[in-house]
Amino acid sequence: MRNDITRRDALALGLSAATFAATGAAAQTSNIKAADVAAPKREIEKGASLRMLRPVRFVQADEDVFRANAAKFTKETGVEVKVDFVGWEDINQQTAVTSNSGAGPDIIIGFSDAPHIYVDKLIELTDVADYLGKKYGGWQTLAKTYGKKAKSDTWIGLPFGATAGPLIYRKSILKSVGFDKAPEDAAGFLDLCKKLQQAGKPAGFALGNAVGDGNGFADWMMWAHNAALLDEEGNVTINSKETIAALNFVKQLYPTFIAGTPSWNDVSNNRAYSSQEIALTANGVSLYFSLKNDPATAALAEDSEHQLLPKFFAPAPPMSGLTLNAMVFKHSPCPNAAKAFLQFMLEKEQYEPWLNANSGYWSQPLAAYADAAVWSGDPKVAIFKNTMNNGYYAGYKGPISTATGAVRADYVTVQMFASVATGAATPEAAAAEAEQRCKRYFRRQRKD
Repeated sequence: MRNDITRRDALALGLSAATFAATGAAAQTSNIKAADVAAPKREIEKGASLRMLRPVRFVQADEDVFRANAAKFTKETGVEVKVDFVGWEDINQQTAVTSNSGAGPDIIIGFSDAPHIYVDKLIELTDVADYLGKKYGGWQTLAKTYGKKAKSDTWIGLPFGATAGPLIYRKSILKSVGFDKAPEDAAGFLDLCKKLQQAGKPAGFALGNAVGDGNGFADWMMWAHNAALLDEEGNVTINSKETIAALNFVKQLYPTFIAGTPSWNDVSNNRAYSSQEIALTANGVSLYFSLKNDPATAALAEDSEHQLLPKFFAPAPPMSGLTLNAMVFKHSPCPNAAKAFLQFMLEKEQYEPWLNANSGYWSQPLAAYADAAVWSGDPKVAIFKNTMNNGYYAGYKGPISTATGAVRADYVTVQMFASVATGAATPEAAAAEAEQRCKRYFRRQRKD
């Protein structure tokens, strides 16, 4: 066996991701540059143990290597770490219970703006973030946006990575209806979806309460029409002519979708695409790899291509990244152990094998990891490399806060689009209702 074994080689040989990580192969071929920076000094609490909650994996290797790294931390420090993986739709609810009860997991890896919702219940992580940033080339744009408390240099979350949801489509089917790729303009994109629907291979985008896909589609439609939840000062601007334009566009687009998208969750489009019911959707790299690694669907993967979300009227691809964001709760009796664990998991020796094993599903929050081997392999994965260099984020364009997080957790924008798509509300009525819902959260935040 060669010493420079790649992840693709390992999968072909039938090695598990954890076994692959344990070989140290990734470290032997590492191009990651790390500066000589002194680590923060902290004393781990005597008899410390930790419990962590995090979202379930879409790529099996994510869980395998994450657990292997946690076991390695236990071996080196004596701190027992229990990691529980929960469904994407459940993580917000369980985080809220933990915050409200003041008991439960020491660490939760939530999504994106979660630390901003529970900021008063969290310990500061600035010492860990400053150390890692100096050592590994600095934090990426989206990592700083979600990691730092608004308008400050105080870190309340430690982003582990983000997954993008670009378009994925069947090249042969698009070509059969006259397109080499999805058009960048709104009229052209609508024309493509109409022709796919006429050909019996429609598009499908989630309009249900899906953490990743539902919010991702709503964000895309808003940002592509230059609409935003807030302005830079934090005023609610969702009820705008730009939002109305986005809603009218979705009203035209929705009839081209496969039936059932208002009830879709985060796995629905994966299933529809894999079963060849649809020819166009938006998804993370997990869909592509699940197809590629199954001999029965390998040809489908070969016929698939990724593309950044079309800009329509926006100056840049209107997409962000669903971010894994770790937070440590004040109720933890072992805050130093928690910090040490998060720092350990983001160090090169642990993080690089995990990043490579994810095959591009999660992209790095620290600049140095852009040189990881995963990004120089399959060219269809390279599009995910710069996910965390994006300027769009949940709550754009305003400061992230408890209220912006609550708006997202309550699926306000998703439900706004779904109500118009299904004919339950006019664009004007849906935008007005969304505005009222948003303002309630912001009034509540001011009272608190």
